[in-house]
Amino acid sequence: MNQIKTAVMLAGLTGLFLAIGYLIGGPGGMAIAFGFAAIGNAIAYWNADKIVLRMQNARPVDRSEAPELYSIVEQLTRNAGMPMPVVYIIDTDQPNAFATGRDPEHAAVAATSGLLRMLSREEVTGVLAHELAHVRHRDTLTMTVTATIAGAISMLANIAMFSSMFGGNRENGPGLLGGILIAVLAPVAAMLVQFAISRSREYEADRGGAEISGQPLWLASALQKIEAGAARIPNPIAEQHPAQAHLFIMNPLHGGGVGSLFTTHPSTEDRIARLRAMAGGAGSAAPTQDDRQTMHVRARPWG
Repeated sequence: MNQIKTAVMLAGLTGLFLAIGYLIGGPGGMAIAFGFAAIGNAIAYWNADKIVLRMQNARPVDRSEAPELYSIVEQLTRNAGMPMPVVYIIDTDQPNAFATGRDPEHAAVAATSGLLRMLSREEVTGVLAHELAHVRHRDTLTMTVTATIAGAISMLANIAMFSSMFGGNRENGPGLLGGILIAVLAPVAAMLVQFAISRSREYEADRGGAEISGQPLWLASALQKIEAGAARIPNPIAEQHPAQAHLFIMNPLHGGGVGSLFTTHPSTEDRIARLRAMAGGAGSAAPTQDDRQTMHVRARPWG
């Protein structure tokens, strides 16, 4: 099903490319846009994960460099009956994580250095189990391709805006107003695609991650800390690439400007409530004091 959704999404975004190309340069611009879209679709399918990891400045680590992180991912993949993904670390203070890859055999999980510093081993386990659930559900192909193409659409819109401001094709070009519309509507179109694929998948990944780790409250506790940390600690790289925000377990953007268009995550309170329900909680949105103690009863310092 995800492969069909990805194919439909690629076709729709290709059509958007063609429309923008026509507005910029008429039939010739549309032909150029078609070639660009064809090449871009192929690159997005086969290399979107590498592009995203490179743009986030993620670096691969092995067992010798990050033994505890590696061992957690290794144990979780055994629990889930999955191949071992490549493990990455992103050197940023904001606590966060994401997974990428076109299928479980070509997957990667990335955790920020801030996540590893701020969370306990159990909480990190809950987060990584969530990301592996995305891989097992084959969400990562659609999510990663969307991030890559949505970023390309935003770039093309910026080119259109620049072209309209400085002349461009005056006979067939969009003009200043058309350039402004393109620059506004293209990110909105990308946002709508991300809304369609992100919210329900986060809930399902929370559930799947809790099943993989066997401890829903580990992830619930982690989400509380990540939300608090992400709210006060900026992620400059993520801010530069807002179209990739939906990849992360928690929205890494601080809002405002274009970044506010890419808020695709469900409420953290709702996610915690569902996890508490899985663990047999009362179902209210905010954890009680007893729940907080249960969340951390097995927590050990990281490292």
